Amino acid sequence: MKQYLAIYTGSREAREKSGWDQMDPEKRKVLEKSGIEAWHGWMNKNQQSIVFHGGPLGKTKSISRNGVSDVVNNLAGYIVINAESYEDAAEKFLDHPHFSIFPGDAVEIMECLPVPGM
Repeated sequence: MKQYLAIYTGSREAREKSGWDQMDPEKRKVLEKSGIEAWHGWMNKNQQSIVFHGGPLGKTKSISRNGVSDVVNNLAGYIVINAESYEDAAEKFLDHPHFSIFPGDAVEIMECLPVPGM
């Protein structure tokens, strides 16, 4: 079994295209509730594969040789799962509420590789 980091992405463009922020507040509240329920359902369905629940991500700081700066990216949240392969990991996220209900873009998956020499 391998571990995979799944990153939920969401761009400003996807949010605008969905009309999420212009939606009637009551309609959006109902959709948010159904989305959270569906997300919990996804978590329950996949609980045997979940290594770390992760969660939403906040504002981003970039640290480099030049110091610290504020940056904007499309990273919205994350989770760590176990799966047999990339294909197995990817199948778990098909029709995920992140983009099937909420205005998220995608889920990007990468294998968590061991640190050499550890």
